[in-house]
Amino acid sequence: MARGGPTDASPAPAAAHVLDVLTLLSRHAAPLPAGTIARELGLPRSTTYRLLSVLVDRGFVVHLPEERRYGLGVAVFELGSTYSRQGPLQRIARPLLTQLADRTGHNSHLAVLHGHDVLYVIEERVAGRPSLVSDVGVRLPASLTASGLAILAALPAAQVRALFPSTDTFVQRHGTGPTSLSTLRPLLTRTRTRGYAEEVGFVTPGLASIAAAVLGHTDHPVAGVAVTSPIGSAGHDPAPELIGAVQACAAEISRRLGRRAVGSANVPT
Repeated sequence: MARGGPTDASPAPAAAHVLDVLTLLSRHAAPLPAGTIARELGLPRSTTYRLLSVLVDRGFVVHLPEERRYGLGVAVFELGSTYSRQGPLQRIARPLLTQLADRTGHNSHLAVLHGHDVLYVIEERVAGRPSLVSDVGVRLPASLTASGLAILAALPAAQVRALFPSTDTFVQRHGTGPTSLSTLRPLLTRTRTRGYAEEVGFVTPGLASIAAAVLGHTDHPVAGVAVTSPIGSAGHDPAPELIGAVQACAAEISRRLGRRAVGSANVPT
């Protein structure tokens, strides 16, 4: 039986096992031997080889005979490309971002990680609110934006280190914000502790943003939801209602994307 997965008593055990194999291969950077796949999923070797044979025939898995290993095939890439073309994240998130802007009265946006930057894919502007540098298609340093900090805080530490291998990868806009991993880590720790990310004047003086991560079905962060508001004379102290609205929006997008875990949309990893 796959760990935490379906048993042979499931309505469609073969389909479940196929998905388990593809999911396992997608989580490893290098191809795996059949024995490892069988052991990790708790499957008999004979069953594993039958599943792999079908997946190889259909192009979803490629066999590397010299290495005696199996990796993802081109059919998986084709499916992923189709998924990207259909824009499901934007289609799911847009009405919820509109509701968030209406509910809070602040500009709201959705951004995805793009290297060590974030790329803005949705912007919902509120009439009368300050104009923003973030717009659809704009890239900003992830370490400066609330959306980026929310996403980074949900990534494994090793991946964050890989994204920021040196101080040269840190960029400031107005002389504020982290300049190294040692100054970024406390911000990520604080984000995980509080359940939301915050930036105050890092991107634009006088403006602050709070954000929460959108998590996919494997709890990997796929985007960040944020609202931006002016900094008052007494400083930035976001109301609990505003924080809750951002977290609820991110959690609902996560749910609609298929996240099965129960709880907050920001789960420490």
